[in-house]
Amino acid sequence: MIGTTVHTYKNYIGGEWVEASNGETFDSINPADTEDIVGRFPACTAEDAIRAIRAAEAAFPGWARTAPAKRAEILNKAADLLERRLERIAQELTREEGKVISASRMEVKRSAATLRYYAAEGLSFSGETFPNDDPASLVFTIREPLGVVSVITPWNFPVSIPARKIAPALITGNTVVFKPASDTPLMGLRLVEALVDAGVPAGVLNFVTGSASKVGQPLTADPAVKAVTFTGSTQAGEAIHRSVPLTTRTQMELGGKNPLLIMEDADLEKAVELTIKGGFELTGQACTGTSRVIVMRSVHDQYVEKLVQHTSRLKIGNGFTDGVQIGPLANRSQLATVIDYVAVGRAEGATLVYGGEHLTDGEYGKGYYVRPAIFTGVTPDMRIAREEIFGPVVAVIAVDSLEEALRVANSVEYGLSASIVTKDLEKAQIFVKEIQSGTVKVNRTTTGNLMNVPFGGLKKSSSSTFRESGRVGLEFFTQMKTVYFGY
Repeated sequence: MIGTTVHTYKNYIGGEWVEASNGETFDSINPADTEDIVGRFPACTAEDAIRAIRAAEAAFPGWARTAPAKRAEILNKAADLLERRLERIAQELTREEGKVISASRMEVKRSAATLRYYAAEGLSFSGETFPNDDPASLVFTIREPLGVVSVITPWNFPVSIPARKIAPALITGNTVVFKPASDTPLMGLRLVEALVDAGVPAGVLNFVTGSASKVGQPLTADPAVKAVTFTGSTQAGEAIHRSVPLTTRTQMELGGKNPLLIMEDADLEKAVELTIKGGFELTGQACTGTSRVIVMRSVHDQYVEKLVQHTSRLKIGNGFTDGVQIGPLANRSQLATVIDYVAVGRAEGATLVYGGEHLTDGEYGKGYYVRPAIFTGVTPDMRIAREEIFGPVVAVIAVDSLEEALRVANSVEYGLSASIVTKDLEKAQIFVKEIQSGTVKVNRTTTGNLMNVPFGGLKKSSSSTFRESGRVGLEFFTQMKTVYFGY
């Protein structure tokens, strides 16, 4: 699996694979084995980002005039290529990001399906006609592409999140400058390769890697950039939102502190299953991950006992190892963050009933491994109950009523995803109406969203402008004209 030589990759700008203008590089590291260098990538400068923007700007008129059917054909071909290359890309995804191999395969499959979905939806996404009182006129709207779109994505879903942004951007006639997270540049490159090999013209899709501090400013502030779609932390999203010109629109999918509410009548085995799936799978590194469990006091002790029992059986290790359910954290910074929050929880007076240790013995010695942490005795004002951790840490909060549970759930600044476990239809309906969350689930995990439905958050989980995914995901990438046509 681990090669003896380190391959050096390049940017893709204006139809050419090129090095960074300063010749500098950085390494992508395997989080399961930090001695394994996955690849070496250009450490781009602002000059490189500007060059990519100019290439996209120059390519825009031709791509905007390209027949929609031709754009769809390219997306479908790219989907075919992802599927043909699935096993190689999945292996590289596990090596670069750390998730278990089964999850990597699912992500590549979903990314291919996303390309196909937008290839189809884009062919029927258009304006409307309106009735009017003048028999010699026609009133209608038309949708047009915006121009250059900056796509800035995180490392936790390094193929599927870029796919759900790039596909609708391209099918609607925009050109793209794509900057992946520096922890997973190879995955971004593999998606770009599939699109380029499928026939995306020069300049339509550009790829730059490197630090956001070096390339981020042009990608958000250059007047040629007409839209910025970003997934990442709320802090970074707020900074981007402040930096864009008035004429640049933004789409921000940001942080979460997602609650799972467990009622008195809940199937506790089901509740535990949903907690583990939402809180610990993907090593807790999902923006929709379960980080707070708000449970009725009458079933609290029984639930916690079952949760600890089931969590203790989870196998932690390299994502390539059979039976492993939890891989390493993605990088050293995430490991430090999780360890710090475990210490914070203890200092605040919460009870660590399971896990939280940095694993360093044997096979764990070279990776960023941590045992999933379960805290009880958590109060809503504690930092571990309010701040996004983005790791396998669950804070259990005991309450006495649905009203109190909703008050606690809604007390944080985030509103991305929330779920309830109950057999009571009335309580479920009250929850759906009262919870402040963009994604609401009943008897389902907080994680996961279908590609054909809208996705996005409320409060500081989103800029609350445009949703991603589904047919509405095309709206962000188009502008509308209203036409009065007399004859």
